[in-house]
Amino acid sequence: MKNAIIYTFVFLAIQVMAGFIVDGIWRWAFGKGAMEDATGIIVTTMVFTVISVAVFLLAKWCEVSRHWIRKRPWVMLFWCAVAAIGAIIPSVWIQEHMPELPNIAEDTFDIILRDRWGYVAVGLLAPFAEELVFRGAILKSLLQWCSKPWAAIAISALLFAAAHMNPAQLPHAFVIGLLLGWLYYRTDSIIPGMVYHWVNNSVAYVMYNLYPNADLKLTDLFGSERMSLMAVGFSLCIFLPALFQLSLRLKK
Repeated sequence: MKNAIIYTFVFLAIQVMAGFIVDGIWRWAFGKGAMEDATGIIVTTMVFTVISVAVFLLAKWCEVSRHWIRKRPWVMLFWCAVAAIGAIIPSVWIQEHMPELPNIAEDTFDIILRDRWGYVAVGLLAPFAEELVFRGAILKSLLQWCSKPWAAIAISALLFAAAHMNPAQLPHAFVIGLLLGWLYYRTDSIIPGMVYHWVNNSVAYVMYNLYPNADLKLTDLFGSERMSLMAVGFSLCIFLPALFQLSLRLKK
């Protein structure tokens, strides 16, 4: 437990440190703060992600191994991607019917998601770095500390959600953290989680650029509450079979 808290603290500290470093360089080079510029925000995100990966690998808090991918688990990775797609609409529907939480990072996400380089930060680098840190280091240490796997997975999901530091993201991040933790526990690999994470973030990026209105609801997208519920039901017909297939195939 102690190591998991330390790893989370280090991850957040790197984020703050990277922000200060890039902001200082940005002010020196361009005369304004990095967070006042779209490119500056994206560069800050990328620098923070790369430093996090480097620190955790160099400190040997996690390891990157090809032992699982050598089995050529392409079908399992396919089902990871299908599960990610199937979970999106039900997740949005649940969030719309929950009490509204403050979205303090909304403006930052708007800036990142509307830029093509923002996809590199959110769609490619973030899934790798977050799986490496939260599953490859934090959950791994929790599984060694706790005899009950689901307790370790739940704690890692809470830390994952809290690390986003945005109340509006907490419910979704926690639920996704549970699923990503389960994928890691069943495989001892961050690759299934990376695929799920990549698909989830990629769809979010594409949907934002297709429908940039932040206030857009499922009823606006599908035309009525009835059609929205049908979309939720259809998505569950994708998500639940995918989850069942993963449960069968990802043997511990």
